[in-house]
Amino acid sequence: MKFEGIYTPAVTPHKPDGEIDWAVYSEVLESLIEAKVHGIIIGGSTGEYYAQTPEERTELAAYAKDVIGTRVQLIVSTGAIRTEDAVQYAKDAKAIKADAILVTSPPYALPTSKENAIHALTIDRAANLPIMLYNYPGRMCVSMDEDYLTRVSESKNVIAIKESSGDMGRVHLLARQYPNIALSCGWDDQALEFFAWGARSWVCAGSNFLPKEHVALYEACVIEKNFDKGRQIMSAMMPLMNALDGGKFVQSIKYGCEVAGLKVGDVRLPLQPLEAEEKQSLESVIAELKRNVANITSGASHG
Repeated sequence: MKFEGIYTPAVTPHKPDGEIDWAVYSEVLESLIEAKVHGIIIGGSTGEYYAQTPEERTELAAYAKDVIGTRVQLIVSTGAIRTEDAVQYAKDAKAIKADAILVTSPPYALPTSKENAIHALTIDRAANLPIMLYNYPGRMCVSMDEDYLTRVSESKNVIAIKESSGDMGRVHLLARQYPNIALSCGWDDQALEFFAWGARSWVCAGSNFLPKEHVALYEACVIEKNFDKGRQIMSAMMPLMNALDGGKFVQSIKYGCEVAGLKVGDVRLPLQPLEAEEKQSLESVIAELKRNVANITSGASHG
């Protein structure tokens, strides 16, 4: 399997009482398939996995597989502090015939590179599925360094890495020294740079509510190899990247879905919904972005 295109870490819709809204969940998944994203990730932080019971996580993945079938790739995240829990999520992903799994570093535990690699390879053995590693030191407090990458890349299943360090030096290192591990953009405002360095996929939460615009950037850079057009689209998207960077990431993604007509409800505790003025500000950013990208992709803009 190859990771190519736009991968959406799907949001989890909630009813007013905080329970999962399964009907709206179907709508979310169908809207992504209709918008022609290339893959859907279940169990990511955008899906609020940290606020879910293990049963809910397993159920969300199985339900997604039922809805998606084989229309787009399904990737299930195994993120957990305990290796045993991550292994169980991997086994569950295998049982529902997911296409791949996302493997993170265990947060809070602070493993050494060797310990972290053993964690990943233990998950790998449990599922024997294609793996996208997920390097996010800002949340996990450890980085998937060269020692780690060398150890885990001995597995044929490790085929991609979602790089979310924000460090462009890491992008250069991965592109040059680990060509066997496909590079995937995990830091939204660097998408253009990732594509320039050979990344062929982008895991982007904003594609929950602006899938066509995210697909347009991928197509400009990767399919058409038109980086002038890509730079225009990226420039039009930057105000959104900046807005999402304000510390209320999942809340903003979920409100973006509301603006797009998907009644996904609020976030679960410990997070709180956006304030009224934050909602207003995000709405205007989204409206302007859609207008600008539409101009670029229709060929109306040559600036």
